[in-house]
Amino acid sequence: MKNSKYFIIAAFVVLFLSACKKDNFDAPAADFTGRIVYRGEAIPVEFNQVPFELWQSGFGNNSAIRVSVAQDGSFSAKLFDGNYRLVFSENQGPFLWKKNAAGRQDSIAVNISGSKVLDIEVTPYYMIRTPVFAVAAGKVNASCKLEKIITDAANGKSIEKVILYTNKTQFVDGSNNNGIQELSGAAIADLNNLSMSVNIPTMVPTQNYLFARIGVKIAGVDDLLFTQVNKLSF
Repeated sequence: MKNSKYFIIAAFVVLFLSACKKDNFDAPAADFTGRIVYRGEAIPVEFNQVPFELWQSGFGNNSAIRVSVAQDGSFSAKLFDGNYRLVFSENQGPFLWKKNAAGRQDSIAVNISGSKVLDIEVTPYYMIRTPVFAVAAGKVNASCKLEKIITDAANGKSIEKVILYTNKTQFVDGSNNNGIQELSGAAIADLNNLSMSVNIPTMVPTQNYLFARIGVKIAGVDDLLFTQVNKLSF
């Protein structure tokens, strides 16, 4: 009976040490950061809605690491050192991602050996140019130009609508706003002359500033293209 007691205690010690060993693996330490860009200019998107995937072979794990792009177009991930393949899924983001010879989403090689900064070049359907935001007479006024980047018949797309959003916090999009004004694509006569305005709402608690940005909904594309967030005082 006494020996049986010691055996049980020893078994628990072995299990405890084994669990500790499993829990003591080093966490990923390399910082992988950068932006999604077009010719060096960041592509702002909706927060947490435009991810890409990192795949690493040879470790018995066929699942992807999902990295979400922040609303300013930047991204950040903690990784182990190694070789990865980076790819955007089909129809992900307000841009086109390159395809391979078979017509499927291509990937790019990413080697992580310590921290790495990488800007990922994409081809947006449009770019928002010269956005201007101002406050006057209890309204937020905004104007911009739209440059059509993808113009070929096979891949070019029209504008469904342009939206001015405001919010009391710096997260501004279709799900996070306290003011919204839409301009339909059919109402756009000139891509070089777009303007919108929205009333400044009553905010509780009261604050003398808000945040605004313009979003562009492209026909047939789920993810909107945005300007950077602008803080406006009044």
